[in-house]
Amino acid sequence: MDYDRPRKKWLGKGRFRPGIYWLPNAITTAALFAGFYAIVQAMNGRFEASAAAIFVAMVFDGLDGRVARLTRTQSAFGAEFDSLSDMVAFGAAPALVVYEWSLKGMGKIGWAAAFAYCACAALRLARFNTNIGTVDKRFFQGLPSPAAAAVVAGFVWCMETFAYKGIELRGIAVAVTVFAAFTMVSNVRYYSGKDINIRRSVPFPVVVLIALGVALVFFFSDNLPELLFTVAAIYGASGYVYWAYTKVRGKPTPPPPPLMPPAA
Repeated sequence: MDYDRPRKKWLGKGRFRPGIYWLPNAITTAALFAGFYAIVQAMNGRFEASAAAIFVAMVFDGLDGRVARLTRTQSAFGAEFDSLSDMVAFGAAPALVVYEWSLKGMGKIGWAAAFAYCACAALRLARFNTNIGTVDKRFFQGLPSPAAAAVVAGFVWCMETFAYKGIELRGIAVAVTVFAAFTMVSNVRYYSGKDINIRRSVPFPVVVLIALGVALVFFFSDNLPELLFTVAAIYGASGYVYWAYTKVRGKPTPPPPPLMPPAA
């Protein structure tokens, strides 16, 4: 991603002070607060609220970059701030939530699994920031940290809805946490959706599928935790399904289409 140079304020005598765009960074701050709120609620034993806060952070995380692009307020500061916010909301918060919910009584195995998730989230974000200009934008390299957080937090929220206690599902909680952790730093590719052009016309069956998807969301609105966890789990498995498909097919993924030259 190319970032525009932030505006500068005149200080007199030939000096300038870099300015910070407030709108996208305010949205990023909201995502950071949601992650912090999730940590606080997990420490207080309110796991449904903490898991829901992580999903709220995902909404704000998806908005800040789009708002910055729409308002032409991208900046290097915003990119770094967003990455640090992601580390709190999608790295530290899910690890602490699942640790407090289930892994706390497992001794070294519990905190090792939670730390593995936190460390892999940091490594995933660092790799993403350093490879942002060199990878195929159609795919993520490894499971994105928001999706990994959705798998872990969605699992906790869903099990809380079914009145399961963390102490009853310690083995499954470790497996889910470790799966999300190491999938983040794997080379498994996940579809990013960044090649979708909303201005391009689509076949009529696609519109029908979109309408059915919206209908399903409203139909399962009373079972929101189950719906969110199911979607996160399907996306988490999709990378391995695509990997198996390419191995069986025996052909590499076709290169991305060339970029169209800008209009004169």
